[in-house]
Amino acid sequence: MRRITTTVVGLGMLLAIAGVTRAGQEEQFTPEFKEAHTSYDAKHTPRLSAPDSVKRGQWFEVTVTVGAGGEHPSLSEHHIRYIALYKDTAEIARVYLHPVFSAPRVTFTIALDEGGRLRALAEPTHSAAWEASKRISVAP
Repeated sequence: MRRITTTVVGLGMLLAIAGVTRAGQEEQFTPEFKEAHTSYDAKHTPRLSAPDSVKRGQWFEVTVTVGAGGEHPSLSEHHIRYIALYKDTAEIARVYLHPVFSAPRVTFTIALDEGGRLRALAEPTHSAAWEASKRISVAP
């Protein structure tokens, strides 16, 4: 194991000497590196469709479509990388999309034990993620 650690450290030093840095690398990662947009944008804001109230433990559908004012394009140069669904701060599911072959629309089938806030995040290739949310109550 020590040899592997030395190799990794050696590779890191080699990249640093060669002038390869991680600056700008955050552009290719998810919102953990950036704050999600919560303002409205017709092209990027997710549209979250879910019931206002559900029964505890009962399966129901949540559909997320990117582009509250019309569907977001899915081009190789500009597309939605992923759509994620959260209940409050806990991630429930995430779907990665392929450019050209995947429409920016996903339906999740979930069940909840308690009410809270459903949050949909959609990350396009040219900016931080965009967020929409909806309160949902859960009846016993």
